[in-house]
Amino acid sequence: MALASKKKNYGKLALARHKKLRGKLEVISKATLANRDDWSTFYTPGVAAVSLHLAKYPSHAREYTIKRNSVAVVSDGSAVLGLGNIGPFGALPVMEGKCALFHTLAGVEAFPLCIATQETDEIIEVVKNISSTFGGINLEDISAPRCFIVEERLKKELDIPVFHDDQHGTAVVILAGLINALKLTQREIGSIKIVINGAGAAGTAVTKLLLSCGVRDILICDTQGIIYKGRGLGMNRFKEELAELTNPGGIKGGLSEAVKGRDVFIGVSAAGVLKKEMIKAMAKEPVIFALANPVPEIMPSDALDAGAGIVATGRSDFPNQVNNSLAFPGIFRGALDVRAKVINEEMKVAAARTLAGAVSEDRLKRDYIIPKGLDYSVPPLIASAVAKAAIESGAAGIIKDPEKIADRTKKFIYEGELGII
Repeated sequence: MALASKKKNYGKLALARHKKLRGKLEVISKATLANRDDWSTFYTPGVAAVSLHLAKYPSHAREYTIKRNSVAVVSDGSAVLGLGNIGPFGALPVMEGKCALFHTLAGVEAFPLCIATQETDEIIEVVKNISSTFGGINLEDISAPRCFIVEERLKKELDIPVFHDDQHGTAVVILAGLINALKLTQREIGSIKIVINGAGAAGTAVTKLLLSCGVRDILICDTQGIIYKGRGLGMNRFKEELAELTNPGGIKGGLSEAVKGRDVFIGVSAAGVLKKEMIKAMAKEPVIFALANPVPEIMPSDALDAGAGIVATGRSDFPNQVNNSLAFPGIFRGALDVRAKVINEEMKVAAARTLAGAVSEDRLKRDYIIPKGLDYSVPPLIASAVAKAAIESGAAGIIKDPEKIADRTKKFIYEGELGII
């Protein structure tokens, strides 16, 4: 009888592999420097002609440099995965991984910038001062409420897309999963009642995106309980805004009160906070998105035992993994290719609907509501949909055929070539 295979220790494996590779990224030149003509063309003296041209016409930088296909992945290390405030060196291997996903899934050249300050104004100044090199900025693992201020200011002051993935990438993938979960449980998005546990970066963005898609009744809980207008404890201007947008009935109390009669629970909070008794108090066969990592708000088996109809987590070892890697590579591919100045609501909704539609009707089931993380068919679809939405909403700087963008992305994924369109 064969011995059962041991479960891999991915922490030990990661330490060994990272040490062997000395990091996950390297810079490779597209230009061949094989002879004197090459040197004279790509470096001095020939490069001076390119420099003088761009000094005169800065808007041409995307035609002559890496700017057209480059993204800065920026973090201050203040909210890294489920590890908390572990600083820039703790953030660096995670940001490297993010950059590897950008490249592998969409051919985007991304570079990690882990900043040794957690002062809001200093982060903003650093990003502004390096922005001329990049076609987009991906903010990552910056704690709330600082992340809101940083993104808000940079969006106003830069002419390239600024996207906080912890907020908007999470919201896109949650919306996609929810669209399919509602199909399976025969619910309409305009009539459902949702409770969101967690009022940080992800919870705030999820709330706003769901409201923009027709959800009318959302309760949000933080560590002090349900957010409502006039609550004094633990509030700030961002939570005050949420209070204006949500809780139309003025309900007060904690999570136990918030879940009563609700159709959907979305957890972007902490391990173990959702109990079986709470699920039993929800509507029949509720949809449970328990997305805390590495330990969810409730384990899937417990949620199903308590009567949940569909359960999703953030983990790859359970069905229905909600993971940002399904969204952000394709979103940036589409935005970069049409030189979008922003990633707006229309582009995010298009990404979510496309991601939901990537699971065909015949494959859709309660333990498969969203594509798996390594589904390479997804990024080209999202890139095309985002580019189309950018063009139609007026966010695009140039017009490109969305289908050609999809084909180009697909060619890179499967053949390693990112052609010019």
